[in-house]
Amino acid sequence: MTDATASAPLADERRFIRNLATCMAVVLVAGFIVQLLLGRSSFDAPLIVHAHAVVFMGWVGIVLTQVWLAGAGNIAVHKQVGKLAGVWTLGLLVFGTWVTVAAVQTGRTPFFFQPQHFLVANPVTLYAAVGLLVAAYAMRKRTDWHARLQIGSFALLMGPGFGRLLPMPFLTPYAFEIAVVAALIFPAIGMLYDCRAHGRPHPAWIWGIGVLIGVTLLARVIGFSPIGEAIYDAVVAGTPLAGTSGLDFPPPPGPPPGAM
Repeated sequence: MTDATASAPLADERRFIRNLATCMAVVLVAGFIVQLLLGRSSFDAPLIVHAHAVVFMGWVGIVLTQVWLAGAGNIAVHKQVGKLAGVWTLGLLVFGTWVTVAAVQTGRTPFFFQPQHFLVANPVTLYAAVGLLVAAYAMRKRTDWHARLQIGSFALLMGPGFGRLLPMPFLTPYAFEIAVVAALIFPAIGMLYDCRAHGRPHPAWIWGIGVLIGVTLLARVIGFSPIGEAIYDAVVAGTPLAGTSGLDFPPPPGPPPGAM
């Protein structure tokens, strides 16, 4: 325990982190449910999309399990589940990158994203989230840092949730950035909690926010650079999209069959 957390009971802090992470999970799940109800998502999607969904929703389940165990003071089991989380992180890296590449190669990039930027921004954001997870693990004996860095990492994965709730076509050409930055609301709530409970925000929130903003800007720069173009050309080589511009927005989906 550091001076930044000494003025508030640890149990209260764990409950706050639990509640905050639970709200984040609700946003993620709600985004996918809304898409299903509106008929914009389909179980006819390619297998990689389903595998990706299982892995990432599994991660949401792991995060919720961890924060609820910690909130209940069951730290022994929390540590055991942490071992599973470490292994599961590899799945995030593999399937998160794979599904992005597959989407670009098959022309399934959402029509409000430029494929070249999407190809860079999606993995870079994921890698940053895993980087914060590694930092949280390294700081596991300093529970104040550990919990807040975990929330920062989770916030970086919130883009798909907000992207399914926000009017993305109307946010072009900055739809990706807006969906990701919307997740700043959660670290901001954490900072307000710290100001009330401890008199000042914990520096871990600053790190989390800084990483989120930094990688969002970095992805924009790389995605629109010759490096981004080279990555796009390499990924679509040998596909029907070879030779196309990765900065052209895909056409929006047409009306369903039989629609007037």
